[in-house]
Amino acid sequence: MARQHARTLWYDRPKYVFMEFCVEDSTDVHVLIEDHRIVFSCKNADGVELYNEIEFYAKVNSKPVWLSVDFDNWRDWEGDEEAELAHVEHYAEDDSDSADATSN
Repeated sequence: MARQHARTLWYDRPKYVFMEFCVEDSTDVHVLIEDHRIVFSCKNADGVELYNEIEFYAKVNSKPVWLSVDFDNWRDWEGDEEAELAHVEHYAEDDSDSADATSN
């Protein structure tokens, strides 16, 4: 089976470049960060191997342990549908109450 590339998003800031490899239900995830490249590989839900190798323009500091989960934005998506729906309905009620108050 041939490798495919994972969909990859990136954006930059003055001192940093951020990359996001977009794979749902990934397994066997490996990330290798070297001075001049990053290598990402995993398998998707269908068992297809995804592989990205990106060469950096300039040398990066690959020694500090700086890659970690952003728990402020991390979410466990399983079973969240009911909680999310209740959250949306709560805000919809608040918006309609404030609209009624301003129109009177």
